[in-house]
Amino acid sequence: MQTLLSRYSCLRAPLFTVLAAAIALPLSAQSSQSVYPPITTKGTSLEVTADPLVARPHTKHCEVTLLTDQAFADFNNKNFSFTPPADCPGPWSKVIFTGDFSTNAGVQYDRTGQVFFGGVDIYFGTTAQPLQNQTNAWHVERDLTDYASLFKTAQTGYASLGNIVDASLGLTSTIYGTFKLEFYQADFGNPAPRPADLVLGLPNNGSSLLNNSTPELTESFTLPTNVESAYIDILAQSQNEEEQWFFCLPNNVASDVGVCGNTAFRQVNVSIDGKLAGVAPVYPWIYTGGIDPGLWIPMPGVQTLNLLPYRVDLTPFAGTLNDGQQHTVGVTVYNAFQYFTTVATLLVYEDHGSKHVTGAVTEDTLTNPNPTLVSNVAFDSSGNGGGTATVTNAQKYTIAGYVNTSHGRVSTKVEGDVNFSNVQTVTSTASTFGQGIVQTSTADQKTTTQDGFIFTTKENTFSFPITTKYLETLETNKDIEQVSTVDQHYQRSETDTLEGFPIFQSNVSNEVTSGDTATFVPTPTGYGLGPNSGQSSKQTYTYRDTLGHCYSRTLQAANNVLNTVTDGQGCHQF
Repeated sequence: MQTLLSRYSCLRAPLFTVLAAAIALPLSAQSSQSVYPPITTKGTSLEVTADPLVARPHTKHCEVTLLTDQAFADFNNKNFSFTPPADCPGPWSKVIFTGDFSTNAGVQYDRTGQVFFGGVDIYFGTTAQPLQNQTNAWHVERDLTDYASLFKTAQTGYASLGNIVDASLGLTSTIYGTFKLEFYQADFGNPAPRPADLVLGLPNNGSSLLNNSTPELTESFTLPTNVESAYIDILAQSQNEEEQWFFCLPNNVASDVGVCGNTAFRQVNVSIDGKLAGVAPVYPWIYTGGIDPGLWIPMPGVQTLNLLPYRVDLTPFAGTLNDGQQHTVGVTVYNAFQYFTTVATLLVYEDHGSKHVTGAVTEDTLTNPNPTLVSNVAFDSSGNGGGTATVTNAQKYTIAGYVNTSHGRVSTKVEGDVNFSNVQTVTSTASTFGQGIVQTSTADQKTTTQDGFIFTTKENTFSFPITTKYLETLETNKDIEQVSTVDQHYQRSETDTLEGFPIFQSNVSNEVTSGDTATFVPTPTGYGLGPNSGQSSKQTYTYRDTLGHCYSRTLQAANNVLNTVTDGQGCHQF
């Protein structure tokens, strides 16, 4: 008793993962003015996004190439060596990673790519589907200014992008990548922001696959004794059977229709020495082979090509971390069913005026999630049935601590408010199978710092709503028609205050909507992807801040061809 394609094809299991297959930005990037990338693909199916480029200062800069036109046609890591640019010794006002990818014409699944530098992840993304008749290409960037200390010395690293090229399997497209680091010198008008003193990878070199048998990624550190503040950047990418984890059902019915279990709730938990220290929402990324590959040509889903980390503030634990003892930092994905590819980066800031900083945690009310499930989903012995499953979770917590620094006592209070809801409707008959979800996920993290008599606050609010549904129908000619729609958002706002007075505020909104009708046709081994029709998609990306910076771009496509580019409309409405 399985979904419709399960009943008629042994290929149902990989449909979401291989069929034709959150988060915070670095602190130094949050107030940057955004830059419009050039659009040269109008009237084509070539890959395109509305995402802005990272703003560059008008200062002397140098580029260091890590890999050039590197072919990815196997699962071997591609190694590189790095030497700091002699002509741009720093300090740097900006450090930027750039990646230029391409696929030759052919057929290939979407793949996951990562770049590790000195044991630290500096890029994490997935690839676009190749086009059958021409080369496809795309560009990604990530602001790494907070990681600047990582690039001060010679390092080794590697790119990991597993890919199979085998004509006997019908996989004919090689993926290519060129990766660079750009360094921009600081000057009076473009000062260098303070980077982390230590940038430490979890795990130390690579990524971990977290599931029921390996539930936690841990790394032990003996840190300096003058830790003043600390953060952790987290990326947890869903894989395999739970690639679309938001479609997972309760365990008592999931196997009846061949979908993932553990309900549709996922969350990252961060621990220090086994005690819960922070939480991060999991963004519902959809890769270019997800649900229906036709949905994502020419525009991918939100952040699909360039997954952004979510930053958790661990500063209340600074007094614990700087005691000269070894401490273990752990990351888990709550409710993981199959596995999540997970990396994290610990950022440590030291008090340069003191060799030994003391302190303690004074309050910690964070507890493990306790999701609530209400489900009336049921199937008969033939797999027919359906119903609605609702899973919700809410957590409010406060974690506070202090450190005695060279400039006095600094107290930090982190207040979190995270809320999750997934309402899923599923239906299954002899000739149809469909799922639809309305999901909301919000996270509000407010940090209040008292340094002497000065109070400052930084509040980051994230919202990841997604609404999506699909319906498979078995036609009389044995084709399976699938009608799908997706509405996917990423929203972030930041507010900084000094003594209760707002001094900076910014908002980011990134939305992709797409609809398509796909046809799956019988093959000797099951079903393969046939033609699609009626495709339409739209992406709108808007950034605004109180410094007067504004970026707004809307892209629209029909029948898998980009036809409209509109710049500035969201700024005019501001």
